[in-house]
Amino acid sequence: MVERLRAAGCVAAEEEAHDLLRTARDPRTLEAWLRRRERGEPLAWITGGLEFCGRWLHVAPGVYVPRIQSEVLARRATGLLSDHARVADLCTGAGAIAAHIRAEVPTTAVIGVDVDPNAVACAVRNGVSALVGDLDLPLQPEHTFDVVTAVPPYVPTGDLRLLPADVQLYEPRAALAGGADGLGIARRVVAAAGRLLRPGGWLLIELGGKQDEALAPELAQSGFGDVESWRDDDADLRGLAARLIR
Repeated sequence: MVERLRAAGCVAAEEEAHDLLRTARDPRTLEAWLRRRERGEPLAWITGGLEFCGRWLHVAPGVYVPRIQSEVLARRATGLLSDHARVADLCTGAGAIAAHIRAEVPTTAVIGVDVDPNAVACAVRNGVSALVGDLDLPLQPEHTFDVVTAVPPYVPTGDLRLLPADVQLYEPRAALAGGADGLGIARRVVAAAGRLLRPGGWLLIELGGKQDEALAPELAQSGFGDVESWRDDDADLRGLAARLIR
């Protein structure tokens, strides 16, 4: 299995083989799933989900697969919460961020929003209260949220061709493409967070490249300060946190 997965271009072939073996109910299913993975179908769609922050998360076929780097954003968000806080998770997808917050801080009121009805149905299955809609439009912008989180599409559209072939072939383009500079949706998230957050509330958003620098004018215009970026072990940008100061 490992050799076949490696030949198909799977980087983490050993881990994927383990997941397939652990999840498949019989040898016939295992072989069928292995063939699907060899064709490039996301592993989470095949097995029905993945582990996110140590908990099983359901991921339905056609829904964007949460990435491991988003776990940092989820954990940072929980560190900002007190009892009975209110959180809006924009671009919630399968509800990974919201589900983690809900599990870690059960007294928190978390609402997820996504434009994709299939993603919202998936989030609901993961125990998240979620609405179909465009960013904050389904919510009442009354400055009543303590934290806004978002993993928006932030890949520059021209760079989609650089993504792994299986991602290009299978995963929803709308969850990946962020426009010419990758910040088309992210800028709207910043504006939405400015409407949703109470003074002193926090926005946490996933980004890449040098997008923290490019997003600085919009953050300032929407009243954010105390901006802090975080990076991975390779010094690549993974996101930023900003506090609403007005």
